[in-house]
Amino acid sequence: MVLAGLALVIAAPLLAIAAVAIRLASPGPIVYRAERIGRGRRPFVMYKLRTMHARRRGDGSRVTGKHDPRVFPVGSWLRRAKLDELPQLVTSTTRPWTSRR
Repeated sequence: MVLAGLALVIAAPLLAIAAVAIRLASPGPIVYRAERIGRGRRPFVMYKLRTMHARRRGDGSRVTGKHDPRVFPVGSWLRRAKLDELPQLVTSTTRPWTSRR
């Protein structure tokens, strides 16, 4: 948890630059929030930088292909560099590490 917090502090300038780039490239939220199922089938919230155009009504969920038109150019670069996953450090610092056996 301490290591994730330190990594988050170090990554803060990158996150700020990425946030500005996302805001300029595509209207909508900067962070994507999704609920996932974790250990013990317990749900948790996962955060990522948004790399796709904001979802429009009628757009269903589908698998993202290599050249998916929903991914904007800045988002494509963030994905290749794996920078879209930096907000997951927030999850690592806030989630309890203890669990029932």
